[in-house]
Amino acid sequence: MSVIQVAAGGPDLDSQLSVSRGAEVQQLGWRMTACADRADAVLGKLAQLQLDRWESPAGRAYRTTVALQAASLRSGRDALREAAAVTLRHSQNVASSGQPGF
Repeated sequence: MSVIQVAAGGPDLDSQLSVSRGAEVQQLGWRMTACADRADAVLGKLAQLQLDRWESPAGRAYRTTVALQAASLRSGRDALREAAAVTLRHSQNVASSGQPGF
């Protein structure tokens, strides 16, 4: 065991820190997933708004704008889901690595 390991609390402390850090990273991944779920709920509400059948030019412009916003939100939601999945995978690596940190 090195002098640094003794001063830092030894390998057991490093292992505990890794598990703790992994849990924090996992919590972040789950929070990201929850945000993506909320984006799904908003997309559902936007879909309801698009069903309004206003025949005026203003109504068509409104639906077009809502459709563009929904497409942008879908793209962001998809990126967030992908990032959450990567973060959750990373949390497992952090917890099992024996090295605290990222």
